[in-house]
Amino acid sequence: MPAEPLAQTTLNREESLGRRLAISSVAVGVLLAAAKIYVGLRAQSHAVLSDGLEAAGDVLSSCVVFLGLWIASKPPDAEHPYGHGRYETLSGLAVGAMLLLTGAAILWHGVTSSEPARSLPFYTLYPLFASILLKVGLAAAKLRIGSRIASTALRADAWHDLTDLLSTGIALFAVILTLIDPARFGGADRVGSIIIGIVILFLSARVTRQTMDQLVDTMPEPGKMAQIRRSALSVKGSLGIEKCYARRSGMRYHVDLHLEVDPDMTVRQSHEIATEVRFAIKRDLPWVADVLVHVEPSPLVSNALPTRAQRERIHGK
Repeated sequence: MPAEPLAQTTLNREESLGRRLAISSVAVGVLLAAAKIYVGLRAQSHAVLSDGLEAAGDVLSSCVVFLGLWIASKPPDAEHPYGHGRYETLSGLAVGAMLLLTGAAILWHGVTSSEPARSLPFYTLYPLFASILLKVGLAAAKLRIGSRIASTALRADAWHDLTDLLSTGIALFAVILTLIDPARFGGADRVGSIIIGIVILFLSARVTRQTMDQLVDTMPEPGKMAQIRRSALSVKGSLGIEKCYARRSGMRYHVDLHLEVDPDMTVRQSHEIATEVRFAIKRDLPWVADVLVHVEPSPLVSNALPTRAQRERIHGK
């Protein structure tokens, strides 16, 4: 099988795996959120209830991520010649917004609550331990697959899982303190919910900033740009690169490349080199969706074409 179809098939398979992972995350999140909210209400634990609300937000964000990945996987059409990748980026931004709202709500509830401190039953710990085990596995899988397919939404959802894991750890610590000495640490449960809200707010800012960078067409890191240039210059007839830009659309990049060739070449010859450069970049770098190659005369060739001023002098203009 040719290298280009093989790389593309692998990437499509991993994108499909990312969508299945998002569905699994929703199922696990529904169970954990229901368990935490139920136990939090029954045990009257602020920390566990706050963690349950954060888990419910995690379920909603996973649904948004799955929807974004599904739409982003659609091929380009007449109305979307660059594909539908921006929907994946928008879903990552939506996850950040939901984190922001969830953190603000939890923080407000913890600060304004005036209920007296109380002891907690031991079963309050059960959903917290289960959540830690499940979230560690989900976050690790999402970060790994999200990095392979360069999915902002999936990595944002992984950070949401880590947020849930961190908030669960805070809730667990607060509940354990209350169980050890209710008279002395009875307020730890309420303080734990406040800390959870603050942590979620900080992480929401991080996720939102990453997605905003993509929406304003921030250039990829220098390492990726170096890979693009190296792949282009590997084609015979490529003499240099005058300019190279790349902008992200969803999980892949669209590249604009100004390629320098021998100015004495015919239009057909330079076009063939430009076409080979485009195929080479897409073959070598599966994370590149498409390449637009502009052909420029190389200044390194001594018998370069005359400038406009020189042509005007030759023709007596």
